[in-house]
Amino acid sequence: MDARELLVARPRESHKGDYGRVLIIGGCRGMAGAVALAGQAALRSGAGLVRLAVPDGILDVVASHHTCYLTEPLPSDTVGRIDRSAIDQILAAAEWADVVAIGPGLGQSDGLLEIVTHLFHHVRKPLVADADALNLLAGLESVCYSGAMPRVLTPHAGEYQRLAVEIQPETFADSNNVILVLKGPGTIVTDGQQEYVNTTGNPGMATGGSGDVLTGMIAAFIGQIGSESKQALQAAKLGVYLHGLAGDLAVNQIGEVSLVASDLLDYLPAAIQQSQD
Repeated sequence: MDARELLVARPRESHKGDYGRVLIIGGCRGMAGAVALAGQAALRSGAGLVRLAVPDGILDVVASHHTCYLTEPLPSDTVGRIDRSAIDQILAAAEWADVVAIGPGLGQSDGLLEIVTHLFHHVRKPLVADADALNLLAGLESVCYSGAMPRVLTPHAGEYQRLAVEIQPETFADSNNVILVLKGPGTIVTDGQQEYVNTTGNPGMATGGSGDVLTGMIAAFIGQIGSESKQALQAAKLGVYLHGLAGDLAVNQIGEVSLVASDLLDYLPAAIQQSQD
C-alpha cells in the first residue's frame, strides 16, 4: 500500500474546504462514545470539516469529547435514539457534506431502518455504512445499490454473515454494486473486481470502538481523495492500512491486552507520517 501517492503534500494556499466535509450520523443513549470516536478519527485523518449528527439527548456528551468537530442535534425517540422525524434535517445536513457516514452507536428501530434505507438509496454523496446501519440493512431482501455514488460497507464477520450468508466477498460486492471492507485478520477490501488484503494490524485491536475509528478514517479519506468509485476504493484501502499501522505502533508501546480504540487516535498521526516518508 503506497500511501504517498494518495496523501500528497498540501499546497500552501489550501483551506479547510479543500479537504472534505464529513457528516457522521450515529449515537444513542448509552453509545455516545462510538460516534465521538468516528468524528475524532475523521479529524485526525485530515478532513477539513467534520459534523456529527446525533440525538439531542446526547449532544452535550458528544460535543464534550472534542472541540474541533461540529454537532447537529436531531430529534430523539423515547429511548434516546434518532427519531424518524429527523429525516429532513439529516437530508439537509447531507447536502452540506461531501461524504456521509452512518452507523457508529446508532441503535436499531423501525424509524432508523427508514432513515438508513433512504440515505443508502437516495443520497447522492459517497456513503460509509458501519455497525447498526449494517444490521438494519441486513433486514432487507437486498442491499443492491444502483446509483453512481459509491457505497462502502464495513462489516466485521458477524455483521457480514447477517448481510450475505455464505456469499464470497467479491461476489457480494459485485452483485450489490458496493465496496466491501470485511474486517478481521487480513481485512479484505473489494469492489468485486479488485481485492486488497491488508497486512497491518494485530489482535490488540479486537476491542470496542476500533471499527468506529475506521469508519471515520475511510470517510475522511474519501473526502480528500475523491468521490468516484475507484477513488473511494483507494480511500478504503488507505484507511484500512493506516488503521492497522496505528494499531501496530500503539501495541509496541502499550501491548495487546491494554490497547483501547482511543489509542488508535493517539498513534494515527505517527502512522500517517511514517507512511509518507
